[in-house]
Amino acid sequence: MSSIKTFFIEFLIFIYKQAFACLFWGFIILLIVMTRYYYPLEWLLFQYDFLFIMVIIFQIILIKTRFESTKELMIIMIFHIIAMVMEIFKTHPSIGSWSYPGDYTIGILGVPLFAGFMYSAVGSYIARVWKIFEFKYTNYPKKIYTIVIAIAIYINFFSHHFIYDIRYIIIVAILCTFGRTRIHFKPHKNYFSMNLAFWFFLVALFIWFAENIATYARIWVYPSQTHIWHMVGIEKITAWFLLMIISFVLVSLLYKPQTYIK
Repeated sequence: MSSIKTFFIEFLIFIYKQAFACLFWGFIILLIVMTRYYYPLEWLLFQYDFLFIMVIIFQIILIKTRFESTKELMIIMIFHIIAMVMEIFKTHPSIGSWSYPGDYTIGILGVPLFAGFMYSAVGSYIARVWKIFEFKYTNYPKKIYTIVIAIAIYINFFSHHFIYDIRYIIIVAILCTFGRTRIHFKPHKNYFSMNLAFWFFLVALFIWFAENIATYARIWVYPSQTHIWHMVGIEKITAWFLLMIISFVLVSLLYKPQTYIK
């Protein structure tokens, strides 16, 4: 088989597996878009409540059909809790980073419970690609370094409202810690690799595109989008980049990183 044909087959399988890994994420985006343009159940259920119930049903289906493992479910639950704590803080009137303009009954302290799933979808995606692409690494940093960075990121999400924002210092620390790390992934029969920090950026970019869809559908809005929608500033990619690190480190605690050996 020629090298071009081999690469083409690997590429097609790569695309298929990526789509499979985005199943949970894709389902949420599909629901958001569909209910943005057509939602006839407003007389019965608020949109946020409908979205929450549908995601729960979808999760049950994924578990029952074994498309999702108990480990992946655990990641989703843990990250949902972590995300909801941040959401409650960020949407508090005294902070007002963003808001949820619709009504709901299934929620807590100003945040619909559905909101946490939008973050959990990131963790779900990482856990799924880790498994189906058989991730391995070279020059992977010590676990304690990754944990410290993840904790610093999470604290900074809160503290930068009161003291100096150290996100760019953290990003430098990330590049120093993961800069030499390569992630090796196997679509089909052959392993390919890329710089891990660059992979973080690519996923953060994808999340930013999804965020624009969600804000356009008015699932949540930033203060500048209250009256007229506009694209989310590209600087938000840094926030998603940092969120990626938290998600990745959380998954790494459940899926022990393996060393790539040629």
